[in-house]
Amino acid sequence: MKIINMNTLDESQLAQAARMLTDELPLGWSTLADAMEEVDMLLNDEDEPDALFLAAVENGDVIGWCGMLPEYDGKVFELHPLVVRHDQQGKGIGRKLITAIEEAAKAKGGLTLYLGADDEAPNGETSFANVDLYDDLPKRIKEFEPGMHQTAFYIKLGFKVVGVVPDANGKGKPDIMLAKSL
Repeated sequence: MKIINMNTLDESQLAQAARMLTDELPLGWSTLADAMEEVDMLLNDEDEPDALFLAAVENGDVIGWCGMLPEYDGKVFELHPLVVRHDQQGKGIGRKLITAIEEAAKAKGGLTLYLGADDEAPNGETSFANVDLYDDLPKRIKEFEPGMHQTAFYIKLGFKVVGVVPDANGKGKPDIMLAKSL
C-alpha cells in the first residue's frame, strides 16, 4: 500500500474515492453525484492552497483517503474526511492516513488537528446521544463513553473530546468535536 497525493489520481480512482463516501458515510453523501461533487470541490478549491488530500492505494485501487483543511491562519487543520473501504477496515489504513496528514500539517506549521464526528444514528451510539447535554456538560465530557462510535478510533490515536454541539443533527444527535496537539 502507498499513500499518495489525491491530485495524482485518475478519474477512475477519484470515482472509487467518491464511492467510498456513499458506501461508508451515506448520511453525509447519499448519492454518487453528491460524493463526486464533494471530491471535486475539495481537490479544486483554489481558496485553500494549504489543503491536502491523501489516498491509500493498493494495486491501483483506492482503499482509503483523508484530507486536511487549514483553519485559523494555518495553525489548526480540520481532518475532513477520513474514509476507508469497508473490506479494508481494521488493517491500520486509517491510522496510516492520519499519521501522514499529521506530518503534513506539522510541516505546514500546524499546531492542532481537529474534526467533528456526528452521533446521528437513530438510537445514538455514544453517551452523548439522546441526553440533555446542557445539563452539566463538563461532567458529561469527562465521563464520555464512545461505545462503537467512530470517536473510539480517534481517541485511540490520541484525540481528545474538546467540545460538543448539542442537537446539531436533530434532537439528541450531537456533533462531537475532537482535537489533537501536533
